[in-house]
Amino acid sequence: MGLFAADIEHQATAIIMAYRERGWMIATAESCTGGLIAGSLTEIAGSSAVVDRGFVTYTNQAKMDLIGVSATTFEAFGAVSKETALQMAQGALMRSDAHVAVAVTGIAGPGGGSDEKPVGLVHLALKTRTGITDHREMCYGDIGRDQVRLATVRTALDMLIAAVQAPA
Repeated sequence: MGLFAADIEHQATAIIMAYRERGWMIATAESCTGGLIAGSLTEIAGSSAVVDRGFVTYTNQAKMDLIGVSATTFEAFGAVSKETALQMAQGALMRSDAHVAVAVTGIAGPGGGSDEKPVGLVHLALKTRTGITDHREMCYGDIGRDQVRLATVRTALDMLIAAVQAPA
């Protein structure tokens, strides 16, 4: 058994195979998952043909410096928002050789939540060079930090599978 649960490894293996077959590469931009999405993909042998790079941008400053999220976006919508996630995905795509970028920003807990943005709220975004854009707002609930992060990895992997399976 590897570092991740069997379902995550199975999903990551399917992604590596499908992206390799299509000749596509992936970039990740991660906040609350701290690199776990990239880690799940690189757990699979042969992933170097598919995983271009990963950005772990935990602070707002890192999101601005590394992947170009605008200060205006943070002021208007906050770090945990659809708008920030979409800008993270766009920035990762533009700052990589990837065909697809997936981004996540959320509140894993146990603290940091509010009435408007509770613990377990995660925004995920995916962008492709072929024009696909996907956004998912997930409310996993206060299920524990590890479980929020792993649920986010699973959702991000679902989004990556959907992108590669979409008609060209």
